[in-house]
Amino acid sequence: MIQRTLLMIKPDGVRLRVTGDVISRIERKGLHIVRIKKTVFTEDLAKKFYQEHSSKPFFSDLVKFITSGEVVAIEVEGENSVRIVRQLIGPTNSAEAPPGTIRGDYSTSVQENIVHASDTPENATRELSLVFEHQ
Repeated sequence: MIQRTLLMIKPDGVRLRVTGDVISRIERKGLHIVRIKKTVFTEDLAKKFYQEHSSKPFFSDLVKFITSGEVVAIEVEGENSVRIVRQLIGPTNSAEAPPGTIRGDYSTSVQENIVHASDTPENATRELSLVFEHQ
C-alpha cells in the first residue's frame, strides 16, 4: 500500500549536520521525497504535535527540546512507508538501536535521538498536516 509519512530531523540532528545522510538513506531505500520544510517549532505547535505525551513527566522537556532549534520535516511516500521509515530510524532508545539505523549511527540519548517518524498511517496524516500547514 502506498503511504505518506513524516520523517523529521530534530534539532540535535540538524546541529550534527546529518540531514544529507538521512535524505540519502530515504532515497537509497527507494522512497520518494514529496516535500521538505526547514522550520523552528513554536511552543504551541510542539504541544499540539506531542499532545499524546501531555500527561507524562517528560512532556515539558520534550517541548523545550523540539523548540530549541531548526528541524527538517520530510514528507516521504512509498510502499508501506510508515513501517519502512520506522525500520530505517531504529528504536527510540539509542542504546537499543542497531548500527546501520539512523539512531544507531548517530544518537546517544533517548530524548535527543536525531529523528522522529510517524508510527501509524493515522498519526502520519495528523503530523504531516500540523508540520506542513503551520506557518
